Amino acid sequence: MPKRLVCTIAFVLCLAPAAAFAQIRQVSSSPASSRNTVNFSVGYFGLKGVESRADGDIIVGDLVNAHPLLFEVNDLNGATFGGEYLFAAARNVEVGVGLGFSQRTISTVYADLTHSNGDEIRQDIKLRQIPVTFTGRFLILPRGSAVEPYIGAGLTAIRYQYSEVGEFVDDIGTIFPAVYKTDGTAAGPIVLAGARAPIENWTIGGEFAWQKVVADVPADAGFLGTKLDLGGWRFNFSVGVRF
Repeated sequence: MPKRLVCTIAFVLCLAPAAAFAQIRQVSSSPASSRNTVNFSVGYFGLKGVESRADGDIIVGDLVNAHPLLFEVNDLNGATFGGEYLFAAARNVEVGVGLGFSQRTISTVYADLTHSNGDEIRQDIKLRQIPVTFTGRFLILPRGSAVEPYIGAGLTAIRYQYSEVGEFVDDIGTIFPAVYKTDGTAAGPIVLAGARAPIENWTIGGEFAWQKVVADVPADAGFLGTKLDLGGWRFNFSVGVRF
């Protein structure tokens, strides 16, 4: 009897993990029953063009003055990376919080000025953004549909850093080295639209978003303006897991 009991217990213990795994897989394979989602994304961010930027924008100041720098606003566009947590408050409603990162450095020169020997007067311009975004989404088709299109809106708070480093020319034509830098946090509205497809407890999708954010720049920071327009659009591709 003791030997038979031991064998029976051992057999049950061997079956238990398999049964538990089957149950977990059965539950997690239903995207409609999972209320939590973690997304990871990669995409592209584009700043607004010169014509639509805020009055007093320091980037416009570099491009439109007596001695402009030789670059375009879209040179500062670049790749974005991020993560996001979503909670399904209802089958057609989600709320979420996300964190992103983008950074771009470009080299430029004066369009109409050089050193006396003909060498270019060079600068490096760098823009870094770390947005924290709070959003609400309405799913046009409920969670668990073959495709889940959605629209949404919210608030984005961007921790930014902008700098210009190199050689510059003052009002009397003197060339001098300098470092100009401004940083801080600015917030504004964001609207978005996208679609995703659930595959068991995974999702893949794409999203387009537009944001309106303008940061104040101290007048004594040395830039040709007192605003930094961080508004623009973003498109990303995401992969998520539901649990």
